[in-house]
Amino acid sequence: MAFTGFPADALTFYAGLEADNSRTYWLEHKAVYDHEVKGVMLDLAEALGERFSPVYLFRPNRDVRFSKDKSPYKTACGAVHEREGGAINYVQISAAGLFVATGMYHLAKDQLERLRLAIDDDGTGPAFSSLATELPRHKIELRPGIEPPLKRAPRGISPDHPRIEWLRWKGAIAAKEVGAPRWIHTAAAAPRIIELWDAAEPLNQWLERHVGPSQSQPDEADLR
Repeated sequence: MAFTGFPADALTFYAGLEADNSRTYWLEHKAVYDHEVKGVMLDLAEALGERFSPVYLFRPNRDVRFSKDKSPYKTACGAVHEREGGAINYVQISAAGLFVATGMYHLAKDQLERLRLAIDDDGTGPAFSSLATELPRHKIELRPGIEPPLKRAPRGISPDHPRIEWLRWKGAIAAKEVGAPRWIHTAAAAPRIIELWDAAEPLNQWLERHVGPSQSQPDEADLR
């Protein structure tokens, strides 16, 4: 079916899941998830696929093997498009509404090395720092990736470096907490998502030019 927007029941479903993240709640409301969340996100993926293909949905179950939080279900439904240059485009719906982002969330060691070298370099670094000014003009925020920044300067970097804030990052994304304006419940949501991804294209161009895909297997160890 054609994408016609996110139904209010999708947000209500996740509000309930946040209050009762249990298998009982999930099974009682699975029909709502299947039709008002997953089904709608699949329709959105098809609409976005005209420009960005393929778009994959994340599974609703959390991986709790190494987490103290054993709640079984994710409280958002996310979808991702992986770009050839290593960045991703991301969108999710939750009780809070719509969230849109793009960039590099989690970097392997070799990617993190290249990111820091490029930010440190006086030839390439200023263009990255300028994104912190340019993106807010589109009401988009430049943020670190999924991991928290280092509390101190990376090894070999002066704490007084003019771009020390970003040198402590382990990823870089452009993100917008859209929330739940009326238009997310209409077909206009799909082109609005694309507009936000397009507005953040300068970040992805910088990342893909200076960082690019990993040439090695991802490593969970911090690079310091």
